[in-house]
Amino acid sequence: MDGCPTDSDSGKSGVIVVVVGPSGAGKDTLMAEAARHFADRDDVVFARRTITRDPAAGGEDHDGVSEDEFAALEKAGRFAVSWNAHGLSYGIPKDTLDAVEGGSLVIANGSRSALAHFHSAYPAMLVINVIASRDVLAARLEARGRECREDILRRLERGSLTVDGDYSVVTIDNSGSLSEAAQTLIDTLERRLFRRV
Repeated sequence: MDGCPTDSDSGKSGVIVVVVGPSGAGKDTLMAEAARHFADRDDVVFARRTITRDPAAGGEDHDGVSEDEFAALEKAGRFAVSWNAHGLSYGIPKDTLDAVEGGSLVIANGSRSALAHFHSAYPAMLVINVIASRDVLAARLEARGRECREDILRRLERGSLTVDGDYSVVTIDNSGSLSEAAQTLIDTLERRLFRRV
């Protein structure tokens, strides 16, 4: 419509960066490295997820809630995006919408199965698909000690390393050096920051 601002002329150039990948790919580790790198940047926000998992269970730093608490938060509209995977519920805080609207680069640990929900909530979206070789994934999952080797191998046979859908995707292979993969993520985020200006 004439006179209506568009994303390109409204001065708002924030974006959500959704980091996805299979268990064992190293998403949390790479995101932690990037968070340290951007710690002094007010315009780079790492979203803290709400998960129906005890925070003491390990993994990423998150807000752990019960299923009932999660349902109440969801009903109250406290999440920009929520989804279920592997018997758990996940939510991205609604305040991330304001951060993106205000021009920030928001990085969220997501799920390939939830990308349509993310894209609906945040039209300006970049997907970072973190992958690793099946041997590396199997070794990392086995080291966690949560599943037996047979279950891990079955899970890896079922799993895909690709992202389905018409999204802007950057794939990072984290099979080798952590520092190289972390630098690739940081460089990708830096390029996205420069594109906002």
